[in-house]
Amino acid sequence: MTTQTTSPSPLSTHTPQPSHTAPPLHTAPPTTRDDAARLSAAIDFVRHQETTTLLALLLPGLDGLELRALVDRCRFAHAGLLVFPPDLPALRTELAAHGLDADAAPQPSVVVRERLASRHRRDAADLDVGILRPAVSGPEGEQRAVEVFVLAVPPCSDLAEIAAHERDRDHEAHLAFEVERPDPLVLRGLWSMLVRHGAVADGGGYNPHEDGTVFYFTAPADSKAGYRRLELYARGDHRQVLAAHLEDHQARQPAETLLRLLTGAWTTQALAACAQLRLCESMDTDTGIEVAALAREVDAHPGNLATLLRYLAMLGVVAAESDGFRLTALGRLLRTDAPGSMRPLALMYGGPFYQSFALLTEAVRTGLTGFEHLFGENHFDYFVRHPELAARFDQSMAASARMFDPLPMHPVIAAADAAPKPRTVVDVAGGTGELLRRLLAARPNLRGVLLERPHVVESARGSFAASGLDERCTFQAGDFADVPAGGDVYVLSRVLHDWEDERCEEILRHCSGAMHADADLLIIERLLPTDGSPSLATAWDLHMMCNVGGRERRADHYARLLAAAGLRLVEDSPLPLGASVLHARKADAPAHLPSARDEATSTGHNA
Repeated sequence: MTTQTTSPSPLSTHTPQPSHTAPPLHTAPPTTRDDAARLSAAIDFVRHQETTTLLALLLPGLDGLELRALVDRCRFAHAGLLVFPPDLPALRTELAAHGLDADAAPQPSVVVRERLASRHRRDAADLDVGILRPAVSGPEGEQRAVEVFVLAVPPCSDLAEIAAHERDRDHEAHLAFEVERPDPLVLRGLWSMLVRHGAVADGGGYNPHEDGTVFYFTAPADSKAGYRRLELYARGDHRQVLAAHLEDHQARQPAETLLRLLTGAWTTQALAACAQLRLCESMDTDTGIEVAALAREVDAHPGNLATLLRYLAMLGVVAAESDGFRLTALGRLLRTDAPGSMRPLALMYGGPFYQSFALLTEAVRTGLTGFEHLFGENHFDYFVRHPELAARFDQSMAASARMFDPLPMHPVIAAADAAPKPRTVVDVAGGTGELLRRLLAARPNLRGVLLERPHVVESARGSFAASGLDERCTFQAGDFADVPAGGDVYVLSRVLHDWEDERCEEILRHCSGAMHADADLLIIERLLPTDGSPSLATAWDLHMMCNVGGRERRADHYARLLAAAGLRLVEDSPLPLGASVLHARKADAPAHLPSARDEATSTGHNA
């Protein structure tokens, strides 16, 4: 210990350890089962290390240019370890003895808790792992920390066996480097460099409590840093890059990977139950609420509600705090009153669509949808006879409206708005008109026509009136055969994926027949990747097959459907939520409009 005493350390259940000096620059804390000695050595390690030297020891194969590239992009931030005090005050006493501020409340640890649960086959909800990061100054006064994961193990606790195992093997001891100015390109480059020099992906995760992404690696076999594990830490949400990292890690653990995949249905139902109980409406993002009080609010069984909340906390929907559970930004999307609320999606995916997925095998075997097997008819006809379900379906479609955000700036829309005379956008089967309302609100010179089923049209009228846009929009009840002529821009948003090719060609012929020679068609769909890479479209392809009888397609597939209807694909460009917008024109129309990849303010449309 750096502070000598004749009394045992509050962290130690052993006899006092002799004092020791700071470790040499190339060694880690000594092998010991004593938490106090491990903590003391980790603090000394952080105080004496220098980033360049440490990276060279950690990755001996680095050449000079690679080392400089790493040093320029990341810095040594902390050393981490997992300790098991009898209680939190004991740990605070030990940290104070080293001159470290221990007043901060520990934050929940998502990643380490899950790793412990997996290693010891325990319920993660039983492992209350917290994180403290007391500040430590480096050799040049730079700000660093000791990252202390803490799992309290009172005397006679059934967690004592876990503590003994973890002290002996030090699985969670690691060196961490924080990536400065992280972006996906930098993170992928750093990841590739580490793997090239022998580091092996070893899990990680996104912690919503602190908005940070962690990438864990096992150090190369020839590492001389004395630590077996390495962490890259990037502020912000980088789960897209993390997905490839975790995939590499999971490929080495097939049984665990498969088990986690098999429990995916539990997540769907947990989110659906959260939405059905309206938990999020009874919570806020600033203050926690106790389980008993929340149970009274939503009329639920307190014990079972606590179990659900722990699972939702693992998903990042809620956060466990000292005063109960509070809502996260992610969970807020399940509130009815949240902008872009996804509650209707949770109710649909956890309701009728979830039920029909149980018949996926029959759908694959027979060619019929699981929905038809379950309910006796296709989902469009079924929804017509169940108005509440139809309304929920329309709401669920609007819940993904964030994909529409860039569309008002699409060159076709910008050109129509800039034309000398008002231009008309025809939204074919546009639901309640979420997309058309956005276009009219952003582009004041446009007029709109919404073609939909009679009951949907009536619902849409109220939405347009409430937005003050009803005078600029005409509502037409009908089917695809009723596509009105005379429009300048036609829109098919998430329509074609509902149908097989023959019906799609028929729909496109109706649109082509209504379009004048200079009109444009915008198709919003998710495109299947050409290289088999992970994609939301691949998941939706399975969903459409089982529940609707449709399919997702590649861009070249849509090009063939368009050609069969006398149209040609001009280009496609990406949208949020894995969607794309395809721009099509008459096959013999001149391609004089600006590209969607050009400046969105281009207005090259000929009147």
